[in-house]
Amino acid sequence: MAKTGVMICGHGSRSTEAVSQFAALKDLLTERFPEYPVEYGFLEFATPIIREGLDKLCDQGVDHVLAVPGMLFAAGHVKNDIASVLNQYAADRKDRELKVEFARALDIDAKMLYAAESRIADAEAAAETKVSREETLLMVVGRGTSDPDANSNINKILRMLWEGMGYGWGEVCYSGVTFPLVAPGLEHAAKLGYKRIIVFPYFLFTGILVDRIYSITDEVAAQFPDIEFLKAGYLNDHKGVIDTFEDRVRGILSGDNNMNCLLCKYREQIVGFESHQGLPQESHHHHVEGIGTGDADAEEHSHDHSHDHDHSHDHGHAPHPHPDHPHGPGKRNPAAAE
Repeated sequence: MAKTGVMICGHGSRSTEAVSQFAALKDLLTERFPEYPVEYGFLEFATPIIREGLDKLCDQGVDHVLAVPGMLFAAGHVKNDIASVLNQYAADRKDRELKVEFARALDIDAKMLYAAESRIADAEAAAETKVSREETLLMVVGRGTSDPDANSNINKILRMLWEGMGYGWGEVCYSGVTFPLVAPGLEHAAKLGYKRIIVFPYFLFTGILVDRIYSITDEVAAQFPDIEFLKAGYLNDHKGVIDTFEDRVRGILSGDNNMNCLLCKYREQIVGFESHQGLPQESHHHHVEGIGTGDADAEEHSHDHSHDHDHSHDHGHAPHPHPDHPHGPGKRNPAAAE
């Protein structure tokens, strides 16, 4: 009789706090799935790596793995890197017939939107001043990837929060890889005449990038003293987030685990990304698996691995079509290009 287990697949971070927050998912999902063993692992930097988490499940007799990506959207890490690691692991286990099924990413979900609403509302409630939402601009900050479909999800999330919560205006920017970056995005937003700007990092957990977003917010706020800047918290362990994780795992069992591939740059020719169609599914993170936390420079170097810059070592990633956009990583913040 098959024994089923749950595997949470994370990106990994140089931030020990971020790793601890992700690791807490194991306990939270164990509460939701008392009938299954639950383990976790990371694609890069932090330990345990994904293969080690899978080893722990196999050591407990698991031969049917329900793997869920601990990431917000289905960009390259979900479509290529994690999927490749899972497939290779199953192929390498010659001692057993191992079935590994992969859930879709959290993506745009009503529960995630309510979690986002809660974080934003908390920032408003903690403010010492009262500013109406009609006089407020909401800035949603995404991670930024070399996948335009994933990037566009941030725009949809912004629109749904903006319209649903009744803000005067809404804008989007990104922490790296694509454009506009946080600084030019906030500088542009500050010129639109709103009394308050709420900066909301649409991130699961803390880390070097979230710290950078908050730091840049402070720098831009100093340039515009007449505007109140509020820094909303990231999603973290909000109940809506954990509910969505549970849905994704259960979705495997019910057959609801197919990603929306209509605008996937690997399957379809997408404007500006035509050369990415048909690229092989493979992981490019072996050189940073389990190398440890604590070195912020290394995370800046390798966090997204889209490598939209000229680099001395090539990991096979196709370049972003506009690496030198005036509001993008190559011009405004070279480190964020990585």
